[in-house]
Amino acid sequence: MALRVWLWLLSLSVLWGGSFFFAKVAVGELGPFTVVFARVSLAALVLALVVPLRRDAPWPTYFAMGFLNNALPFSLIFWGQTEIGSGLASILNATTPLFTLVVAHFLTPDEKIDRTKIVALLMGLSGVVVLIGPPTLVGGSTLWGQTACLAAELSYALAGIYGRRFQRMGIAPTEAAAGQLTASTVLILPIMLVIDRPWTLPPPSLTVWLALGALALLSTALAYVLYFRILAAAGATNLLLVTFLIPVPAILLGAMVLGERLEPRHYAGMALIGLGLAVIDGRIAGLLRAAK
Repeated sequence: MALRVWLWLLSLSVLWGGSFFFAKVAVGELGPFTVVFARVSLAALVLALVVPLRRDAPWPTYFAMGFLNNALPFSLIFWGQTEIGSGLASILNATTPLFTLVVAHFLTPDEKIDRTKIVALLMGLSGVVVLIGPPTLVGGSTLWGQTACLAAELSYALAGIYGRRFQRMGIAPTEAAAGQLTASTVLILPIMLVIDRPWTLPPPSLTVWLALGALALLSTALAYVLYFRILAAAGATNLLLVTFLIPVPAILLGAMVLGERLEPRHYAGMALIGLGLAVIDGRIAGLLRAAK
């Protein structure tokens, strides 16, 4: 991948890394479907002001992408985070590239599984597990919460493959993001009204409002502009490497903002993640070939 794509990938990891924290704060006072609705509707509104949708917009494609990439996985993850911790949710999120390898192998002509990709992805996944550490894995999680998050990662993998068509259709990244988020808003609204019934809950605190704003504007509107740029430039498999990077900014932000202490396993985990990314990028293989 080109340097600019790596910079986009790192930026996306920071934006999405914060989403687990913001979501955990929000679901403490609101229902998970309400948090999903707030996230996608506010983000859709912001993007619609910047990029008005065309009259001939491909709404069936937007609704399919909105379901696979927003409405379904957001709902599963946010509900899962009412049962499990955000750390374990981020570990499960890192399985997305593994799902994508299998999905892309069967559904695309140009992203087949090879030994290098398998080794790199397993190395990166090992790094995430080491980074988070055993205490998180035994933190009172439930089977259904973990299953919901794993189902969300499969949905993300399918969305990564399906979203490739936007480039072929000549749809700009910002327009694709606005379209899918608008469709997601329509999809999640009736579910929120029937299940969560948010008008029956006390008004959310200022902290929750700030978390929702950050979740919608930073972790969704801005993040999806980057998402579609990376997808067009580097493909679905490379794009979903971001899931390996997401826990890294989360831990660093915790250390800088909350005074949390980094332990040796954090450095070891980040090193494994870096090695995995270098292997799948081909730089290590290139250096070894040049050294012969």
